[in-house]
Amino acid sequence: MKVKISSISYHLPEKTEGLDDLQRDNPDWDMPKVFEKTGIRTRHIASSDQTASDLAYIAAEQLLCGTQIRNQIDLLILVTQSPDYLLPTSACILQDRLRLSQNCMAFDINLGCSGFVTALGIAGGLIESGVVNTGLILCSDTYSKYISEHDRACRPIFSDGAAAILVERTAIDCMGPFDFGTDGSGFEHLIVRRGGARETIKLPGYSQPTLEMHGSDVYLFTMRVVPACIVKLLARAGLSSDQVDLFIFHQASKLVIDSLIRLMSLDKKKVFLNHEFIGNTVSATIPIALRDAVENGLLTTGQTVVLVGFGVGLSWSAVLLRWAM
Repeated sequence: MKVKISSISYHLPEKTEGLDDLQRDNPDWDMPKVFEKTGIRTRHIASSDQTASDLAYIAAEQLLCGTQIRNQIDLLILVTQSPDYLLPTSACILQDRLRLSQNCMAFDINLGCSGFVTALGIAGGLIESGVVNTGLILCSDTYSKYISEHDRACRPIFSDGAAAILVERTAIDCMGPFDFGTDGSGFEHLIVRRGGARETIKLPGYSQPTLEMHGSDVYLFTMRVVPACIVKLLARAGLSSDQVDLFIFHQASKLVIDSLIRLMSLDKKKVFLNHEFIGNTVSATIPIALRDAVENGLLTTGQTVVLVGFGVGLSWSAVLLRWAM
């Protein structure tokens, strides 16, 4: 596609939780073992009155402030599994809050860890086909609102945060090929059961929606699909892994990414990691990592980067980019 990422901004809530906080609330947890598996020291937590759309708004304003691009945006995609309401779509609320043109297509994508690459494919296709000209992708989740303080599987991993990504037409091929996949048979391995139409909320006696994760099943799914996905993607591009300058995986955990590196015999120096002091921000991990890689000088114009998302759904997505930001 002759479409590129023009700029990225992100926002993380001020409140943080570290390993000491987890230990205080859970004296029986073996914290060295927890850190060995997750590789995460610090996570960011949204305040009780702060939603995913609030975080997305801040990230978007950081990106748009001082630019002339606001009135040119005619596509807004919000990737979130923490919407303000069951309906309407939170993207419509953000269109008005961000003062975007009313000639703007706006919708949510209910995907998590694979959602950014999916949104990139949709935005790129709409721009390439001439339906729209300039797209704003917002990725924002507040999984912390679904997690019990005593949940050993989820609490040490998931973090709240948002990213804003501007996507525009360019003169050269920058984006693609893509690879997408879904295995819906594993939908219960990462799920929030309450709040949807299938399990109707009943008041009084309503209980808080709670995230359930079967970590071992999600891990096995990832090890099964991601290496094959990358092999397929590189074959379509006519490249070998040695010709890729940087790999950015969804920042799931140290255990997951270390296992992928080992399975695919990747050069560790070519795999970007930033989860230690940010955590797993779900849909926002890849764009946050992209911005950090650029800021750290590890990704520059003309280089080739492979992005891979995987998780809730169960689903996966990957794309090869010729970096042009």
